[in-house]
Amino acid sequence: MTRVALVTGIAGQTGSYLAENLVAHGWKVHGLVRPGDESLRDLGLTLDADLHDQDLVDAAGVASLVERLEPDTIFHLGGLTAVGASWANPREYAVVTGASTATILDSAQRLADRVGREVGVVHASSAEIFGDAPAPQDESTPIAPTNPYGAAKALGHHLVQAYRHRGVRASNAILFNHESPRRPPTFVTRKITQGVASIVDGRADTLVLGALDARRDWGWAPDYADALRRCADVADDLVIATGESHSIRDFVEAAFAHVGIDDGSRYVRHDDALLRPADIAELRGNPQRAGTAIGWQPTVRFEEVVARMVDADRTPSAPRRP
Repeated sequence: MTRVALVTGIAGQTGSYLAENLVAHGWKVHGLVRPGDESLRDLGLTLDADLHDQDLVDAAGVASLVERLEPDTIFHLGGLTAVGASWANPREYAVVTGASTATILDSAQRLADRVGREVGVVHASSAEIFGDAPAPQDESTPIAPTNPYGAAKALGHHLVQAYRHRGVRASNAILFNHESPRRPPTFVTRKITQGVASIVDGRADTLVLGALDARRDWGWAPDYADALRRCADVADDLVIATGESHSIRDFVEAAFAHVGIDDGSRYVRHDDALLRPADIAELRGNPQRAGTAIGWQPTVRFEEVVARMVDADRTPSAPRRP
């Protein structure tokens, strides 16, 4: 029998890849889209999914949609995701990113009680819940976020654990950083690849960045979408990561190296206004448990992730800067 999924955040980078992955594995996919969101159109994507305009903060509307669609699993990726911006709108992050998870879990449990079968929930948790904990972080690392986004994700993470204790088949996929050409340019990784592509194509002369020393565990977004699908069959907390970390400076150097520029630092300018308050020094996950529990492992290494993003941002037939 065809499994039915409801994906919140389907218009985002990882949500769109997840929808494609689910369809490829025989699922019927419904997607929740914020009213007025044009992200899929901006990406040029037409997903094989039924899309439903619904704001996550409208708890009654979300519950009604779940009741009507009767999904087998709800993949909850929706919410606000910019870590730095969470300091400017902490309440909005708490409600949209954190409290919405309570609505999803309650709706799943109510549907399960009515139809007499399990209704699973897979929550896209985040490495930001660990704050400044020493690397590598794993499922036993204490949850101690250091920014409002991480705190909002921690609320959702704990709610999943609470509802799992009550009998809901609910999982936290603790996603470390994952990138692709679908990443919005408000994220530093896409800003770098767009900037390097513009420089090598002769459309720009500088790349303006903040801190360069923060280290992150960067993977390939479609790999992480695959992990989310696999989490539908378990009720667990699983770190999804590559096990390697690289600095933002490493990301910049890899991007310039890919286009044949040996010393890209001459194009980089620093702006203190881009520094994050209380930024985390290093996030690096241990994915061993995910390998055992769901048979998952990353397939694309760091340098290839960077290269694919730069290539996607290049202008076809543009002259190369020497």
